[in-house]
Order: sequence, then C-alpha cells, then structure tokens
Amino acid sequence: MPESCVPTGVTLKDTGFGYTLSLIGGKYKMIILYWLSENKVLRHNELKRSIGTISFKTLSIMLKELEADGLILRKEYPQVPPKVEYSLSERGLSLIPLLDMICDWGVNNKPPILV
Repeated sequence: MPESCVPTGVTLKDTGFGYTLSLIGGKYKMIILYWLSENKVLRHNELKRSIGTISFKTLSIMLKELEADGLILRKEYPQVPPKVEYSLSERGLSLIPLLDMICDWGVNNKPPILV
C-alpha cells in the first residue's frame, strides 16, 4: 500500500484517489450504485422511486455518466413501450466493498442520538 494516497507535488486529480472520486463523487452516484447492488436490476422509474429526491433529468445524466465510466450496464429491449434496465458491471461491482466500508465507518462513527 502506498505511503500517501496524494503524494507531495501531485495534484489530487492525478492520483488514484482523485480518479475514484471523479467516478463516484456527487450527490447521487453512490446512491445509484447502492440501489443497483441491492436489487441487481432496476428500471429508470424504479431507481427514481428508490432514491426519491432526484429529478428525472438528473437521474438520466447520472446513469449516462456511470455507463460511460463502465460502472453500470444499460440493457435496452426492442419493444413498445421501450424497456431499459440497469445493472452493475463487473467494474461497478468491484466498488461495492468500498461502499460497504463507507457504510461501516458511518455506523461506527455516527454520533448517538440525544433524546
């Protein structure tokens, strides 16, 4: 394991850490990956309902970016009305242990609720 994820003299965007953040950063990408890991395959409207606070347009943009980055797969069925399903790619699946570690950290470090 390297001594520093961001060595002195190297800009953040040029590191593995910066690259990972560029793929999963933002308000919704990790949430989309989470729902796909939990459900295996979801359609656009199912994802929208699961997330709740995302607009149709924003979800469409996030899905296109995740697909372009090779993290999700988009399967389109030639039928009327059109049917499109999303699932994690092998590359996307490889991020799930990282998301699980983030979840574990939150569980272990979340302050107690004061009543």
